[in-house]
Amino acid sequence: QVQLVESGGGLVQAGGSLRLSCAAAGRTFSSYVMGWFRQAPGREREFVGVSWSGGSTWYADSVKGRFTISRDNATNTVYLQMNSLKPEDTAVYYCAAGYRGGSTMSRYDYWGQGTQVTVSS
Repeated sequence: QVQLVESGGGLVQAGGSLRLSCAAAGRTFSSYVMGWFRQAPGREREFVGVSWSGGSTWYADSVKGRFTISRDNATNTVYLQMNSLKPEDTAVYYCAAGYRGGSTMSRYDYWGQGTQVTVSS
């Protein structure tokens, strides 16, 4: 069982930056694939990016070059650094953990409660 808690959301102007954190409670954090997803009002939850257990990352085209995922296995934390934010990035952001990972929600076993990111124009 893994408990995930996101933090770091807030209101930012377009062009600004935010860093989200996702703290995991569990002893096997380094073995998990950690994903980030987001859900805007009236839309389905969508893939943002993933950090594989070996450290490599993969991003959705919509955020590639602007968002960066990093992980600290010593503190069981994964981060989502978001730069050059746009109003269309406004959403609730969720982190997820699983052994399979990828861009599909069903491949993750544990989810955080989400943190709101609002980007004003």
